[in-house]
Amino acid sequence: MKFPLLPGLLLISSVAAAQVVSHRDRVYTADQISNTVSVIDPMDNKLLGQIILGKPQPDLLSALYKGQALVHGLGASSDHKLLAVVSVGSNNVTFIETATNAIRGSVYVGRAPHEATFRPDGKEAWITVRGEDYLSVIDVATMRETRRVPVPNGPGQIAFSPDGKRAFVCSSFSPELAVVDVATYKVIKKVPVVSPFSPNIFPTKDGQQIWFTHKDVGKVSVLDTKTLTISGVLTTGPVTNHVATVDVAAGKLAYVTVGGEDVVKVYSRAPGFQQLATIPVGANPHGIWPSGDGSRMYVGLENGDSAVAVSTASNRVLAKIKVGQAPMALMYVPNAVPAGAAAATGLGQQLVDQPAVVRTLKPPTAGPATGTMTLRSEGLVDLATFALRGLTPNTDYDIFLTSGTKAPYARDYALTTVRTDAKGGAMGQALGPVQRIAGGELNPAGKKFSRVIVAPKAADGEPALLSE
Repeated sequence: MKFPLLPGLLLISSVAAAQVVSHRDRVYTADQISNTVSVIDPMDNKLLGQIILGKPQPDLLSALYKGQALVHGLGASSDHKLLAVVSVGSNNVTFIETATNAIRGSVYVGRAPHEATFRPDGKEAWITVRGEDYLSVIDVATMRETRRVPVPNGPGQIAFSPDGKRAFVCSSFSPELAVVDVATYKVIKKVPVVSPFSPNIFPTKDGQQIWFTHKDVGKVSVLDTKTLTISGVLTTGPVTNHVATVDVAAGKLAYVTVGGEDVVKVYSRAPGFQQLATIPVGANPHGIWPSGDGSRMYVGLENGDSAVAVSTASNRVLAKIKVGQAPMALMYVPNAVPAGAAAATGLGQQLVDQPAVVRTLKPPTAGPATGTMTLRSEGLVDLATFALRGLTPNTDYDIFLTSGTKAPYARDYALTTVRTDAKGGAMGQALGPVQRIAGGELNPAGKKFSRVIVAPKAADGEPALLSE
């Protein structure tokens, strides 16, 4: 079977003066499966190449593997000369010079770091160590960890106030936002929020608001930085990933990536937080960042292995650029390179010609369950990743291929088994020659497996989800 194609952070501590898009600017994506950083010239919306930090799966499963694993987060210094790249699987922060794409240093921190943010003075990079309960503070000059700042469990990301006196830390495991006094490195307040999973945070240019996402419940909260209270909670949609704010002629706006709907939603930042637009962009939008002049929003498509440029004037997609596999964080850095710098200095290529395939999984009858399967070629094998929602909580489900078109469905080829959490959600992966098996190439009888099925483990009857 040939799977059909669907149509087609991380924070800078201070914002540079608005300027037009130029060849000196760069857009970066952190590509989690290919373990690369893709580098784009936004003037032409052209991929210049990739900074290769590791190998794609399954090569990283070797005991002798030395590269970075699960390249995920990005942060840029306020002078735009240094990029910090966070690798979740190898517990690493790699510092890269934007002018040359050369690695300046590498620092290992605690379990499962998530994002990097530079202090406004550029002297320190603060890393959220999501698998722990602290922030790792790295001295940029010496490339060494100098202290750990205790915060609520599972810190997700940091935003600094424009004056650098406060840091705001969202959490991935605790339903609270921590406010840190930067001078003393101590938490001075914990603000209760609507859910325990907040992976992304973004400040407004004037520092009056902090916007942050709640991926598990599909919401965005807005913090008033003067009162340190929540001034609004927006229901944005399933798999709300990242948010970015921008000031344009049309007003003060916030753009939110909603992965479960394949759209970016636009909101006014004025009281009431009115939704102004919905922009279809492609498969599972994740990271998002405005250009230096605010004329564009750049969006990484996690399941589309691409980035798109969106006009903030028309709220329409201007261009689509192929990048590495599974772009997570995305960052626009103005004046990243000197005038006349060689465009592709220090860059390589680790792109896969075959595009990612995304298949929607739906219940056979009406119901709340939904899901997707994303299939990527990794050479001789394929990587299938699953994201499921709305199933029975705390239940084991088998995911398999079937040759049948009507119930009862034969469990012809098992892919994996997942267990749902307390909210009925689950994620899983399977690695193998999936496309060749589905197409009948590896079956002696040449049998083709036409559907993906998700069904309760060891249970007969109607499946919970199936592909179209």
